[in-house]
Amino acid sequence: MNHTCMRAAALAAFSLIGANVCAQSNVTIYGVVDAATAYASNQGGNSNTYMRSGNLSASKIGFQGVEDLGGDLKALFLLENGFESDTGAQSSASALFNRQAYVGLQSAAYGSVTAGRQYTPYYLLVGSLASSNVLTGATGAHPGDIDGLDTTVRISNSVTYSMPAWRGLQASAQYGFGEAADGNAAGSSFSAAVKYSTSPAEFALGYLKLKNGQNGTGWSDKASASFGISAINQGYASADSIEFIAASARYTMGKWMVGANASNVQYQAGSHSTFRDTAIFNTAGLIASYQWTPQWFLSAGYSDTFASRANGVSDRARYRQLSFEQNYALSKRTAIYLIEARQLARGQTLGQNGAIVDAVASVGDSQNGTPSSNGGQTVVMVGLKHSF
Repeated sequence: MNHTCMRAAALAAFSLIGANVCAQSNVTIYGVVDAATAYASNQGGNSNTYMRSGNLSASKIGFQGVEDLGGDLKALFLLENGFESDTGAQSSASALFNRQAYVGLQSAAYGSVTAGRQYTPYYLLVGSLASSNVLTGATGAHPGDIDGLDTTVRISNSVTYSMPAWRGLQASAQYGFGEAADGNAAGSSFSAAVKYSTSPAEFALGYLKLKNGQNGTGWSDKASASFGISAINQGYASADSIEFIAASARYTMGKWMVGANASNVQYQAGSHSTFRDTAIFNTAGLIASYQWTPQWFLSAGYSDTFASRANGVSDRARYRQLSFEQNYALSKRTAIYLIEARQLARGQTLGQNGAIVDAVASVGDSQNGTPSSNGGQTVVMVGLKHSF
């Protein structure tokens, strides 16, 4: 090949590479780095001051892309990894894109279908109006995220259909495949939710059911989903299935927002469960926020969670939690924040071994692995969040 032909071939190759780069220009890289100094009044009997990642918002990095396929059809994908900003470690050692990983098709006329690891319609539509979205799940989620209205529930091997928004109405349904070859849909999940927005009010109602897999007396790691396990519900982690029903509402008046939410969670026993009676947790919550200045955002929330009398428990457990947030925006992407919460626990529940134990406090979902040794726990965090 002579030099002229070689130059022509090189120019053609660079043209193709350039065209391919242009085609990929719709991919967005985004993320959050969030770190705080935290204080907990009681973690297993002792106070603790420590560094913690992802308090106002989870520390994460994500890749999101959309390709126009023509004729009102688009291809989309999302890959999202959670990490610990205080150590640099992945939030999950076994999964790179542990938060979300899905691909799908979207049409303005017919809605979207996505497949992979995803949040539930229950969380996306109902949880978006609940306390965690306003106050942060670290200290504002209902105790232990007992009702899954924060981000602790993600569904692997799932397919989701979301209808196009119509006159303020949104609806979505999802099925998670347990992928067990037993014909009984072991480890599967189902979720559906609707949301209606008519300014200045918003309303949402949702349902979620998680089925256990075939993994002895605990919650199977082969199930399509896991959930937040804490001192509040660890006695029921061997449930055959769990059902969540929740409703939430908000009303916005200028700089003010007020809201209410309620949930019912049922842990249903099976042949491998360490308990025998269906355990029920009901939660009612109130939230409010105020945009004091363009920089200052203030919010508060209260929740009351109480369990049923079952499995030999007559003095049923009750958890009351009060949460606050003060957020000062240094820019559109950077904020300093202070969050506080106090929880009181009373009554009795089942412990990890199935024995009846005194209920202990576990604030939000930041203390799921570090509950109090008694019925009281106070948590305060001051931190810095940067989004990109």
